[in-house]
Amino acid sequence: MQSQQRYPKVFSFEFFPPKTPEGMEKLRHTRRQLAQLHPAFFSVTYGAGGTTRERTLETVLEILGEGLPAAPHLSCIGATRDNVAEVLRQYQQHGIRHLVALRGDLPSGTFGGGDFRYANELVAFIRAQTGDHFYIEVAAYPEVHPQARSAQENVQHFKRKVEAGANAAITQYFYNADAYFSFVDECEAAGLDLPIVPGIMPIGNFSQLSRFSEACGAEIPRWIRLKMQGYGDDTASIKAFGLDVVTQLCDRLLSAGAPGLHFYTMNSAGLTSVIWDRLHLSER
Repeated sequence: MQSQQRYPKVFSFEFFPPKTPEGMEKLRHTRRQLAQLHPAFFSVTYGAGGTTRERTLETVLEILGEGLPAAPHLSCIGATRDNVAEVLRQYQQHGIRHLVALRGDLPSGTFGGGDFRYANELVAFIRAQTGDHFYIEVAAYPEVHPQARSAQENVQHFKRKVEAGANAAITQYFYNADAYFSFVDECEAAGLDLPIVPGIMPIGNFSQLSRFSEACGAEIPRWIRLKMQGYGDDTASIKAFGLDVVTQLCDRLLSAGAPGLHFYTMNSAGLTSVIWDRLHLSER
């Protein structure tokens, strides 16, 4: 963890582009609440195959228009070089200088296609097109990417993204701090030295969390799963337990030198705000 301890702590919040006017209004309310915490930036996801491209830009521009820092996601799977070049031009024209570059997933019902296979190819393309215009974040997988054949291959994939020009990384969410510490140690052994910020998923709905985790390969430790299952439909107990688990996780990560936290807010401020207050992050 020595490499991470040298970096200033960065705290950020992630949103997804709402599909309806009601969803957009809810996000505005959430954003107003979270803006009071003065995060380093808000990031906005980019749907599978670029399906939310316009709504991603619209949401980012609205955030920037409020004087708040924002970073759009950009995924490349299923996209052509011309598509991505056009998106980059749009972002540059609007003065956006911060990106989260991801491989992404194919929209359901589609098969392959596109000019990019991996995120490192996207990062290299962004650098070739725009030089150092963008500060580029990439994804990291402490518990091993679900398509990696080994932990060693997982680190090598990450190394290629760094060597292609990534400035920093945000991890997939996890609930086992040791997985993060081990991953950072492996990165240091591979000669990688950049901020690797833990991704944090507050727990409010166990069935929803189970679906997400199964889809993305994030592990829910057995003791947490059994405890949650034991609460049944007692949502208040699930939330209370989840807040304790995630707060303790965040505190351990920060105490060990993690360079900040990136909260997957699910467009809601409640749980994230409580965790923030419990950690006294405004004082930190």
